[in-house]
Amino acid sequence: MVTKQNFKAAGKISINQFLQEKLKNQFEQEISNSKIRRLIASGQVYVDGKQCRIPSFSLRQGNLVTVNIDTEKLMYEKQPEDIDFTLTEKDVLFEDDFIIVVNKPAFLPTEQTIVGNRKNLHDCVVDYLWKKNPSLRNPPYVGIMHRLDRETSGVILFTKSRQANKGIFSQFENHTETKKYVALVETSKVENSTLKKNQNVTVEKYMARISPKSSGCKMGIVSASYKDAQISKTVFSILKTSPDKTYVLAELFTGRTHQIRLHLSSLNVPIIGDVTYGGKSDSRIFLHCCQLDFIHPISNQKISCKAEVPF
Repeated sequence: MVTKQNFKAAGKISINQFLQEKLKNQFEQEISNSKIRRLIASGQVYVDGKQCRIPSFSLRQGNLVTVNIDTEKLMYEKQPEDIDFTLTEKDVLFEDDFIIVVNKPAFLPTEQTIVGNRKNLHDCVVDYLWKKNPSLRNPPYVGIMHRLDRETSGVILFTKSRQANKGIFSQFENHTETKKYVALVETSKVENSTLKKNQNVTVEKYMARISPKSSGCKMGIVSASYKDAQISKTVFSILKTSPDKTYVLAELFTGRTHQIRLHLSSLNVPIIGDVTYGGKSDSRIFLHCCQLDFIHPISNQKISCKAEVPF
């Protein structure tokens, strides 16, 4: 969530030094100068209502400094497991003049973050399309319609033409598309839960962020009257099981942040690797988007894209 912060300058000081002091006080921890400079260079800082992209800009007493801050991105530190990924034809599940659907690997953010020139899937798609058409003078257009968490792998769609945006956005906003995921959980916990073979289990709850803005995102099950509460619905079923692990299919009917992770935790079967919601520590959060069905916004044909489960 992006929030707007306002600060008054008390004297002559460079804007990057000023923000470093103010944000340190706000978040009660040091914010690196490089992060502050990138925040300014990205166009998120205004002085008396005018955008300022110069970190060395000298403030004077009384200047009003406004900053748009995505706290989760600002506080995130790059982790060593981020992969170096190059998109190739084998990763493309569907492509035409309007849309490209790809299979995202784990440990790769969907889009660029505030922490610097970090490898991300959006840039990989841009690079892939540009290499296919090197005569283009500018990078090809790639529209972000939805996202997958960094550790979540699987099917993700981008638009190649703004003409496709409205039709795709409408489907995601109204949840008329179909998204299916596979999650890996501990069999011992399934045995003591309401999840049973050959049965569907529906979780329909209100949820909202319960962690402070200055820390990593954590969602919780809340009452309908809770601030920012949103209804969420997932239907779960067991795909296959072994003595130690069980594969659970999840079909989304809403698209809330951490929805599947929270809903499985509420059933006392957290995803393996998802320590935030009670899962045992492992090499990753074992969640994969295995299928996306949607109506093509131009041809009106039904498109179904599937990605094999990598675990």
